[in-house]
Order: sequence, then C-alpha cells, then structure tokens
Amino acid sequence: MILRALLTPALALSICLTASAQELKQQPIVLGNTVRLYSKQLGENRSLNIYLPDGYNDNDTAEYPVIYLLDGGVDEDFIHVVGLVQFNTFPWINRIPKSIVVGIVNTDRKRDMSFPTTIAKDKKQYPTTGGSAKFIAFLGEELQPYIRGHYRTNSSRTIIGESLGGLLATEILFKRPELFNRYIIISPSIWWDNGSVLKLNPSILNADYRKKTDIYIGVGKEGLTPTDEPRVQEVDANLLADKIKSAKNKKVRVYFDYLPQEDHATVSHQAIYNAFRLLYPVKH
Repeated sequence: MILRALLTPALALSICLTASAQELKQQPIVLGNTVRLYSKQLGENRSLNIYLPDGYNDNDTAEYPVIYLLDGGVDEDFIHVVGLVQFNTFPWINRIPKSIVVGIVNTDRKRDMSFPTTIAKDKKQYPTTGGSAKFIAFLGEELQPYIRGHYRTNSSRTIIGESLGGLLATEILFKRPELFNRYIIISPSIWWDNGSVLKLNPSILNADYRKKTDIYIGVGKEGLTPTDEPRVQEVDANLLADKIKSAKNKKVRVYFDYLPQEDHATVSHQAIYNAFRLLYPVKH
C-alpha cells in the first residue's frame, strides 16, 4: 500500500508530462503570415510573406522600418532572412531596429527582375524576360502603398536582392532611387545585356542629389558569368561599387564587400549579416 501511494503521484506526473509534450508537438512555429495582393501593373495576384517583429501591435503608436525581400518565398530566402532580422534585433544584440519583413514570392522571376536585352541569344533562351519596368511600378505604386496602409511603418525602406534580384535592385537604385533608402545588393547579375546597366547615368551621382542613400554590395568568389563575351561576376560588382563611389555628393554611401570564402550559391546569408553590420551605425 505504501509503495502504491508513492508510485501513483509519480505515474500521474509522468502521464501529465507526456500529454503536455504531445500537445506541444502539435503547436506550429509561426514566422509570419501570407497575404495576397492583386497587381494591376502585373495583371496577377501576388503572394507576400509578412514578418512582424516581437511586440508589434496594431493598436500601438510605434512605427517600424520595412525590409522588402526579393525572392521572398518560404522555399527561397524568407525564412533565413527573417532569422537574421530577428537575431540582429534581440535586445542584447540591438544592431538594427525591429523591422517588418515583406517577402515577395516569385511567379516569373526572370520576367520581373530583368529589363529588355539586346542580346539575341538571351532573348531566345529567356523568352519571358524584360518585364522589370512593370515590376518596379508594382513595388512603388501598389506594394509600398499597401504595406503603408495595412501596417505601422515609418519612412525607412530597405530592399534586398541577390543575383537577378541584385540586378533589379541596381536598376531601381539607378532609375527610381526614391523607392528605398537602403539597398542590399548581392552578387548582382550585371552581365545581363552585356553590362548595359553600368552605362546608365543615374541621378544619385549628381551633385544636387539630396536623399540619404546607403548601399551595400556583396559578392563571393564566383568567376565567369554566363555570357559569350568574357565577364567576371566579382569584377562587375566592383565596377558597380566604383561607379557609385564616383557620386558628386555626400548623401550616397556605398560599401563593397568581397567574400572569397563564399560562392554564388552560399554568399547571401553572410552578405546580409555583414550588410546589417555595415549599414547601421554602432550604438554607444
């Protein structure tokens, strides 16, 4: 009888712990929500993955910066970039401010992230390319107003783009620089249309450009690009940085970051981490 009295509470506790463990296993880990936005510019519905920082409350007065992530699907870059954002906003890290992340899910990546090319071979090989103007209009005239209207945002807007996304971010910087004030450009496909983007004369280089703009350009050891004329990925990225450094004003700041231990497939995670460190001043 004494042994039974001792075992019964222990058995009961074991059952409770087992039940609790089973309940916990059924609870999902939630990183954000997916919303759908119809775009008149693109003539289609677009999916957006939205991460809201810890403590976000619709009824609060706090407003947050927004990070717009190209290649923002859950099977693309959304999950690991949200992890970097969360880590860098922990109170004991406090490297960047708590931020909303808007992951833009792709439908036709080559179409949306490239401008028209003059290279006949590329036109034939990539027949849907050349639609970046409409996608940029979607970002500026539809997506940003939607995010401002539905979330508590401030005026800080960052874009992150890698590879073709880096080409698109570069095109926005050169043609619509007012859309963002921070650009994180990783391994940009400057080779597209034989590097014609480098021949543009963007307003950010003018002496009278007044909008503070911070730019990070990161690239790994990546080698030759997929072009008939020889081009090297890291050389193109360096040429882009040098072009921006020639700006005749003090409002535009650019950081070039060569990561020789990384390649085109692995560079993004380390580059984004470095970008957060470089683009935000150290807090004392």
